Amino acid sequence: MSTETADLVLYNANILTMNPRRPRAGLVAAKDGEIVWVGTSDDLELFKGRSKLINCEGETVIPGFNDAHIHIMAYASNLLSVDCSPSSVASVSDIQEKIRQQAERTPRGTWIKGTGYNEFYLAEHRHPNRHDLDRAAPCHPVRLSHRSLHACVLNSRGLALAGITVETPDPPGGLIDRELDTGEPSGLLFGMNSYINEQVIPHPSEKEVRRGVKLANRSLLSSGITSVQDATVRNGFEQWRTFLRLKESGELAPRVSMMFGLHALADFAERGLYFGYEDTTLRLGAVKFTPDETRGQLNPSQEELNEAVLRAHQAGFQVAIHAIEESTVHAAATALEDCLRRSGKGNPRHRVEHCSVCPPPLLRRLKAVKALVVTQPAFIYYSGERYLSDVADTQLSWLYRTRSFLKNGLKPAASSDCPVVPCNPLVGMYAAVTRKAESGQTLSPEEAISAEQALRMYTLAGAYASFEEQLKGSVEVGKMADLVVLSADPTAVSPEELKGIRVEKTIIGGEVVWEQ
Repeated sequence: MSTETADLVLYNANILTMNPRRPRAGLVAAKDGEIVWVGTSDDLELFKGRSKLINCEGETVIPGFNDAHIHIMAYASNLLSVDCSPSSVASVSDIQEKIRQQAERTPRGTWIKGTGYNEFYLAEHRHPNRHDLDRAAPCHPVRLSHRSLHACVLNSRGLALAGITVETPDPPGGLIDRELDTGEPSGLLFGMNSYINEQVIPHPSEKEVRRGVKLANRSLLSSGITSVQDATVRNGFEQWRTFLRLKESGELAPRVSMMFGLHALADFAERGLYFGYEDTTLRLGAVKFTPDETRGQLNPSQEELNEAVLRAHQAGFQVAIHAIEESTVHAAATALEDCLRRSGKGNPRHRVEHCSVCPPPLLRRLKAVKALVVTQPAFIYYSGERYLSDVADTQLSWLYRTRSFLKNGLKPAASSDCPVVPCNPLVGMYAAVTRKAESGQTLSPEEAISAEQALRMYTLAGAYASFEEQLKGSVEVGKMADLVVLSADPTAVSPEELKGIRVEKTIIGGEVVWEQ
């Protein structure tokens, strides 16, 4: 290498490379966005006078975090909405007060959007209903989104604008909760969020989108996240163009792999966009599927899911199947078995997103089809108390089985599913290592993994999940210079200290894009 070509040098560092051939280093140099040198601090003499030098003073450098399953636009929207998450409210009355305050500064008739509520952590231990929201904002339509993004509550004005009445039948894949005495909609809707957001609530203006993305961008960068994989099933060509604009303008700094729904497959094919299309800043990712059992039966049917997965596979795309319940994990395994039986084996790295409840027989089936699991360790931290309360004892040991995923070769990658929970990877690492909920209760400690394994899930495994392990995920010559400087070594501190580690600097393509 010609040392005249280095732009940026981090030295006097504790570099965790994720490269088994050289696990640690003391210096890394970058040029034109790529890593050109990995060595010791003694190599600094090669670069003096020719590069921007950053003395890390012994702090830890890691590859940039890669959130393998996130929803960027939903996160941006949430950051502009009324925060009704467990960290912000403790009761239905708290939600009412926050909605009431928002109504006072919002023009009458304009939608008020609240986000992040979780009935388990409310004092009343129930979902809010339309009457609760009517009392808080009688002159505004209100939509309150559940933390899972799979349910929402509308007030009476919101229901009227959505055309939902006592006579409205449940839509395919959706469920309208009804009051027992009258049959009227209670305001609680399951599996209808996309319809409400796309067809009922006016789309945000370009100014609102940019304002929300600016907040999301700052949050991601301050968390050390340099790559994201957007897993929004309603993504299509219009959303692709939005991401293009945001990347070209520099408003969204992390690299993006965009998944999309089957509805857009033909459109992308007609436009000549294929799996992995574009460049290192924005690429076209997997086809996303979201089978559910909202109404007590699989939707779409197993046969329909099998055919859809095969269609995406034959078009050359990786598939990503959302599967939470044991029954939907079974459906995902069946679809992948059918796909590979009919199209040949190979290793397409088809993904199972969440794989929340996975008993041993399903682990073996997923291993046989070489499935890759994208899991959310932070769910243990943020929702552990609910799991311990609501999940059957027979299934608790099968919940988010990180160690078992690793042991069975499912190459798990980690993610937040933000905005379902905050995007901070270090909280996710803490949960993966300790298996502790926010309350301190422990969930299936036999599934705990080491800090190094957790770090790999948030870096190199994330890159592998999107077929980009040759480009990023480790600190190696020739890979993209996406790096994070941490206040402490996550593999050296006590497990309890993990979630308190700070991100000091975030670097993308050799450029410092965020620092404390």
